[in-house]
Amino acid sequence: MTTQRIGFLIWPGTRPLTLALAEEVLLLAQRVHPEVIYDISYLQAEPSQDAVWRLPGEPWNGRLDGLHKLLLLADEPTLALGTGLAAALKQLTRSGCMIGGLSAGVYPLAMLGLLDGYRAAVHWRWQDDFAERFPKVIATSHLFDWDRDRLTACGGMAVTDLLLAVLARDHGAELAGAVSEELVVERIREGGERQRIPLQNRLGSSHPKLTQAVLLMEANIEEPLTTDEIAQHVCVSRRQLERIFKQYLNRVPSQYYLELRLNKARQMLMQTSKSIIQIGLSCGFSSGPHFSSAYRNFFGATPREDRNQRRNSSPFELSSTPVDKP
Repeated sequence: MTTQRIGFLIWPGTRPLTLALAEEVLLLAQRVHPEVIYDISYLQAEPSQDAVWRLPGEPWNGRLDGLHKLLLLADEPTLALGTGLAAALKQLTRSGCMIGGLSAGVYPLAMLGLLDGYRAAVHWRWQDDFAERFPKVIATSHLFDWDRDRLTACGGMAVTDLLLAVLARDHGAELAGAVSEELVVERIREGGERQRIPLQNRLGSSHPKLTQAVLLMEANIEEPLTTDEIAQHVCVSRRQLERIFKQYLNRVPSQYYLELRLNKARQMLMQTSKSIIQIGLSCGFSSGPHFSSAYRNFFGATPREDRNQRRNSSPFELSSTPVDKP
């Protein structure tokens, strides 16, 4: 029997659920199949100030060695990375250790260049920001990615899916299936499945015409369709489409479409360095004043005011000590 040494490197603010989802799969595997042995260690990437939940394990002591797999856990991309930890992580990858990032744990790996040329599953909330910061990484909207010796999961229940895939690769599909039964997991999802919640779940309705119409809107942000064009595409009259939107979403199609574009614009304002006019044009607004006026009417502040206020009040920027790439 070979003991697999697996480490969890945890950043402050990581929610208990993220660690528990990964940990439970490994612990159940040992209980279901006694010949599977994991030596699990927990390290804190930096001292925690969280009084609600004490992070397990000891603070990182300057060394990372002897591990077969190391998983980095974080729930927000507000990470700083010092030279000591950076050097240890790079040395670990050179030694042949498989390394991965769960949820925002992909950020420190990308900051070190350890995901350059690799596929990486990035949570949909951070995809614009991540793609702009790390253009050499192939950021995906998958649940998880296993690309050579790099493991990434977008977060949430996808952490369980990734660890079940690890079990299947290391010990066979039968063990992974047995563990999924213990967890009452209906099915083991493939990594390539998309992470966004199905549209009908988000809308709270399964009305097929409503779903088709919203999908059309989401696919045509930069060059918006008219309500008549949308109605024609989904094979209903304009009046019928408006009645469906009013019944299920309590707004007319044009209002829902505008809110969709404005929310996309706000996401880009917070997560990219694109100019306000570029963002406005990419979200279907014909001019800067048009964009600014619509934005202020909906959010209560101009795009510039909102960007400055939110960035000043939230430590979203990543800071890191410059390090050499491996």
